Amino acid sequence: QVQLVESGGGLVQAGGSLRLSCAASGRTSSSYAMGWFRQAPGKEREFVAAISWSGSRTYYADSVKGRFTISREYAKNTVYLQMNSLKPEDTAVYYCATDLGGLGRSTDEYDYWGQGTQVTVSS
Repeated sequence: QVQLVESGGGLVQAGGSLRLSCAASGRTSSSYAMGWFRQAPGKEREFVAAISWSGSRTYYADSVKGRFTISREYAKNTVYLQMNSLKPEDTAVYYCATDLGGLGRSTDEYDYWGQGTQVTVSS
């Protein structure tokens, strides 16, 4: 079992920045990729970014490429999502998740999920 707790969400004006954190506990000795997803009201959960266990590979959704950066800090078992140049369409609940089997980009490939943190971007 892996427990994930997100933090760092909030209300920000368009063009602003936020940094989300996801702290993992439990089965943290295993190697796993980490991903961020988001879900806006009335929409399906969508992929945002993912990072491999080694940190050498990262993937981003086209909608956030160049604005968001995913990183991980092993000593703290924490993954971050730095979000810059935020837009109102980035408003959603953001979730982190673990992928024990690889480096996926669909929700089906992820095994454990956090409870989510709300990000609201005002225009």
